[in-house]
Amino acid sequence: MDSLPPLIWLQAFEAAARTLSFTAAGRELGVTQAAISQRIRLLEDRLGQKLFVRHPRSLSLTPAGRAWLPSIHDAFARLAEGTQEVFGAAPSRSVTLRTTPVIQQNWLAPRLLAFHRAHPEIAVRLVSAIWPDDFGPQGADIEIRYGDGGWGEMEAVSLGTESLLPACSPELAAELGEPADLAGHTLLHAAGFALGWPTWLERAGVAGLDRHCLALTCDNQVMSLALAGRGGGVALTHRRLLEGRRDLVAPFALAVPSEEAFWLARPRRRSAHPEAQRLWAWLHPQEAATARPS
Repeated sequence: MDSLPPLIWLQAFEAAARTLSFTAAGRELGVTQAAISQRIRLLEDRLGQKLFVRHPRSLSLTPAGRAWLPSIHDAFARLAEGTQEVFGAAPSRSVTLRTTPVIQQNWLAPRLLAFHRAHPEIAVRLVSAIWPDDFGPQGADIEIRYGDGGWGEMEAVSLGTESLLPACSPELAAELGEPADLAGHTLLHAAGFALGWPTWLERAGVAGLDRHCLALTCDNQVMSLALAGRGGGVALTHRRLLEGRRDLVAPFALAVPSEEAFWLARPRRRSAHPEAQRLWAWLHPQEAATARPS
């Protein structure tokens, strides 16, 4: 056993290798970035080999680090399994759910409130993510992601097919009888989506109309929908995100199918603890009917 490095060094390596960030690893383990860096340096000195390549703004594993990481994962998994076998399941703990702010405000809020009322003993920690790089297998028990579902490290279940359509305030909608009436109005764009206004306008038979409209671009749908709800223009949004909103209506019936969709996802390598499994079942589209009381 004398040849084994201290456990806190191994924890620092596992977290940093998984997140490829000393800062994220420190946040996860409740220590500073400097502490993680020091533990990694001591571990490398003990092993006599470098585990990470330090780039100006990122990290990558060396061949030795990549080769060693699966053994570390297996060791921690066996330790957790052995602890549970001898001492029983861990006490009730919180569930970390990560998703975008717009899903939180629109689709998730009523479902999460219903879950809380049904299971008040389970604490849920909600974490926001805006860009794809904000997601990942580390740090969250469950995620709601937008994309094609092709995340090899994640188990992903589709929340249903998705389509996009215009949305605006009821007052502005009264001025829009047909798509051509959008000319001269402000089109609100949300960055980062494969399908945008040019595609919808082409399907509506008014291709190129955006050249005769004003434009305002936001880096998230929360802001584009907020502006639309205040009469600031017409946003192109997912039909799902109009659920329960009184400040927004769809002025036109045409909705364009999207190849991307929202997915319920969780890490494949990590066994879900009972509290996380309950929330997963509640949000899972196939299991929700039996998970919720009638």
